[in-house]
Amino acid sequence: MKCIIQIPCFNESATLATALAALPRHIEGFDAVEWLIIDDGCTDDTVEVAKSCGVDHIVSHPKNLGLARAFMTGLRACLSLGADVIVNTDADNQYNADDIPKLVTPILENKAEMVIGTRPIADIAHFSPLKKKLQRLGSLVVRYVSGTEIEDAPSGFRAISRSAAARFMVYSKYTYTLETIIQAGQQGIPVSSVPIRVNPDLRPSRLVKSIRSYIWRSIITMLRIFILYRPFAFFMSIASVLFVSGFLVGLRFLFFWLMGEGNGHVQSLILASILLLSGGGTCLMALLADLLTANRRLLEELRYTSNLNGAIPIHRLWSRSPAGQDKPATPPSGPNN
Repeated sequence: MKCIIQIPCFNESATLATALAALPRHIEGFDAVEWLIIDDGCTDDTVEVAKSCGVDHIVSHPKNLGLARAFMTGLRACLSLGADVIVNTDADNQYNADDIPKLVTPILENKAEMVIGTRPIADIAHFSPLKKKLQRLGSLVVRYVSGTEIEDAPSGFRAISRSAAARFMVYSKYTYTLETIIQAGQQGIPVSSVPIRVNPDLRPSRLVKSIRSYIWRSIITMLRIFILYRPFAFFMSIASVLFVSGFLVGLRFLFFWLMGEGNGHVQSLILASILLLSGGGTCLMALLADLLTANRRLLEELRYTSNLNGAIPIHRLWSRSPAGQDKPATPPSGPNN
């Protein structure tokens, strides 16, 4: 059994050494524990710091592609390197690495395929009251859409089995945390959570540049997730509002027409027609979106088979040789290489 701990990085030279120093090299239940860094187009000394701290693998993006893409690149690299369990953590040392054994235990016991570390949000001093409320709101929306009971959906401290990692495909460019939970819920992947500890803040969050930006991005992310994974319910909700509105406006025209005053209320008839036609068009959109969702699920199954067999090649991958020397690593070949 192999566990790979991955850390997405973008210019993290100031905090990476602290985060790496806390990571375990031995975890009960695993024969090997390796570290992997995702270099998301770093322009500082992050890669050099990683190598000097004994990182086993580094996979690099030619330019900064964002946290979600870095997370997915890390999963693909870990699958290609033969990981049975993947642990994702942050380079700012936010999460207490001593809780990693607790994080992987439900997977080792076959009780879950993805485990989310639940932070003590209410006790984190550097989280503003508004951010704490938004965290709870985001988790509430994710629980509703995914059908899971995860209390801290935005937490990036998580353990993922090989089978679950092979199924994930993140469409968002902003973050992966919410979408992966929803995908797990939609695909029947068992998800659980465990309480974890956090460390003192070493730097401000890169994702939260301002409260206004955080609110806007959170709303857009949750809306896109809902449309992507519940398109039929989303569009049919809009269609229902249009149909009901059109019906009520039509009743208003009918009332005045029966009273002999129909000529003065033709606008109501026109508005009712527009609303009812718009509702019908939205119903068609709901059906088409539902068909596209079914097609996406078929593609996800094909991608799952390819990932599980290590068939997706990983470029720009560096691995440390057994003797401690640097060497470029060629990922295992697969049927699609």
